[in-house]
Amino acid sequence: MFPEQSTERLWLQQIVPDDQPFIFEGLSHPEVTPFYGVSYQTLEETERQMEWYRTMLTTGTGIPWKIVLKETGEKMGVISVYFYRPEHRKAELGFWLLPQFWGKGYALEALHQIIRYWQQEKQLHRLEAFVETDNVASGKLLQRAGFQHEGTMHDCEIKNGRFISLTIYALIAGSHRE
Repeated sequence: MFPEQSTERLWLQQIVPDDQPFIFEGLSHPEVTPFYGVSYQTLEETERQMEWYRTMLTTGTGIPWKIVLKETGEKMGVISVYFYRPEHRKAELGFWLLPQFWGKGYALEALHQIIRYWQQEKQLHRLEAFVETDNVASGKLLQRAGFQHEGTMHDCEIKNGRFISLTIYALIAGSHRE
């Protein structure tokens, strides 16, 4: 059974096949994708993302949640924990929100709940996030949640034909801030 979560303002729900147009909306949005690891040009291409979400769940390597505003039922974004390694009690985190929901504390609210779930239910010790160095807003959000900046991997990936650098943030169990 899918581990739905809720907060004061949000539902964190399972991503279902009918969500593909919403996923496409987010992962093709010109303000969302500059710092996200994937982007899609067509609704059909987004099936690759939907398959990744399904695979995470079926293999037990992660959980993707869509973020839904309780008050209106609007789908706002996605927060996922993936590359879960139970033998090391660690995983990686990723998230995105549609721009109309930025700056209202929704991402931090969802993040707090996901951290609680993974630390309590899965005994996760380390949660990592790799953030493009130009993505200042995500770095600040992670630090507000208690993540520590661990370093920068310079020119470690190629994106859109150029090298990018990634900043590593990590949250160790017991250092989470509410």
